[in-house]
Amino acid sequence: MDAFAPTPPDWIESAVHAWEFCCPTCRGAATEALQVWINRRSPVFTDRQGRKWQEFYHCQCGTAWWAWSSDRPPSEFTPAEPTPPESFWRLDDTFPDVYGSD
Repeated sequence: MDAFAPTPPDWIESAVHAWEFCCPTCRGAATEALQVWINRRSPVFTDRQGRKWQEFYHCQCGTAWWAWSSDRPPSEFTPAEPTPPESFWRLDDTFPDVYGSD
């Protein structure tokens, strides 16, 4: 089964929405699924101009479940966001008065 096939497999018809990114029956991880299908033909657009897709998983326990791609936990291979320098977080910084004082 190709995860990016244009036509959905039959097993997704019984899929339930998982509120956590794992099988709702046995709590198996998405990486343990026997089959995967991503509905890339119908993206949902978010308020920040992003897109998310339904990802369908057919678990080893027999449960078909889906979750939003945006709910997938970060990968260990994804670099962490850089942390701003400590001076960025200081609250006592003063800024020039660009409007002038009265």
